[in-house]
Amino acid sequence: MRYLFCLLMLWVVSPTFGHAASSRCQLDVPCTIGDRSYHVKEPDGWDGKRPLPVLIHFHGWQRTGALPVQHQRISGATRLRGVLLIAPNGLRKTWNMWSPETEDVQFAADVLKDVINRYPVDPDNIFVSGYSYGSIMAWRVACDRGEAMNIRALLGISGTLRLDEDCAEAPKEARHVHGLKDNVLDFPYGPEGDTTYPVKLWRDALGCSDTASTPEDWSVVEFLTLTRTSWSDCAGDAQVALDTHPGGHFIPHGWIGRQLDELLGRPPTYP
Repeated sequence: MRYLFCLLMLWVVSPTFGHAASSRCQLDVPCTIGDRSYHVKEPDGWDGKRPLPVLIHFHGWQRTGALPVQHQRISGATRLRGVLLIAPNGLRKTWNMWSPETEDVQFAADVLKDVINRYPVDPDNIFVSGYSYGSIMAWRVACDRGEAMNIRALLGISGTLRLDEDCAEAPKEARHVHGLKDNVLDFPYGPEGDTTYPVKLWRDALGCSDTASTPEDWSVVEFLTLTRTSWSDCAGDAQVALDTHPGGHFIPHGWIGRQLDELLGRPPTYP
């Protein structure tokens, strides 16, 4: 938290920091950090001054950060909710996420530092997300730097770390969605077909009990229904939620938007 506070103070006092610098890196001109880069999508109607919640989204295998900032189910959700979307570019269009504290974990921390130098960031609403291999990368960042980067919530989509991973840190909240028929990164069923197993790592890391609640199923498009299981009796008011659906390997319509609505205290809307 001290790390983030110092960065925010630098942004306040330095005349070279702020929104003016951000104009140099947009969709076709990524922001650079050394020999690496990331893409930016500002929210609609932003006044250039209001502190912004941030969603750092990691792209899938053989993609780049240029895709999330154009994707309706990703940037279509952030730009309508006043959230700054950040999409880092992986080396060779992939991520090094299977071992702790890889160069990509440090890159993620460097990206956040650079974003804070360029934009007024709301330090209480920093989120990480990803799809497929990018979801595993988001899990890795939350596992290794969840506290150091002050990550409020992880939004994972169709990809997890090994569920016996021993995480050094954790986000304040973990949310994950996975299709029961995913045949790319298979749904990680637990013993005896336990469908709550995909979030076991976070339930353990955040000190949640075995008592879960199952709110009503929900959907934003008629052909896809999601079933939620959640744990709210975790240590330090942490929370864990798992949404499952009967489909395969994709980003469900409206899922990112709904998570952001709930996290930001907004009435759920679609898109």
